[in-house]
Amino acid sequence: MAVPVRKTKEVRREEILDAAFAEFAEKGLHGASTDDIARRAGISQPYVFRLFGTKRELFMAVCARCFRQTLEIFQRAAEGERGEAALEAIGKAYEGLLRADSLYLRSQMQAYAACGDPEIRAVVRDGYGDLVAYVERVSGLDWTRIAAFFAKGMLMNVLASTHLDDAPEAWAARLLEGARKG
Repeated sequence: MAVPVRKTKEVRREEILDAAFAEFAEKGLHGASTDDIARRAGISQPYVFRLFGTKRELFMAVCARCFRQTLEIFQRAAEGERGEAALEAIGKAYEGLLRADSLYLRSQMQAYAACGDPEIRAVVRDGYGDLVAYVERVSGLDWTRIAAFFAKGMLMNVLASTHLDDAPEAWAARLLEGARKG
């Protein structure tokens, strides 16, 4: 008879964050339930509250983690690169992420949508600010170019969320091509 292995608090915390990431991406802060998150993580609902306090605090932890993961993707992509080459590498990695993981994009959009809450807004601002600081540092480019790069990233979010890459409209194809070249 196999004896179940007891998981550490840190392992459980990561499992809860994984489950919450999916639930919040699909349903948002107000639509997701901690009961569904706990069930998805294979734990009791009270344990979610023991580790995170409130659903809102769990949402903020998911947002912070998502921005950290994005920063790590940027860092891996730009390793050894500077200037425009760094921006190109980061842009390609980000496009790949958007294509590979629709939950990631939806989670990001849910974070922006919840910015009516000042504490959530602070988490999103901090995370986004870390991305901007890294891109500025690794590229060494001026603010006009940095702003254009992030504007293109937000356009990529819209294109990905509306599935314009498989839209038949000519304007969608032109916009997508422009985003890839710009």
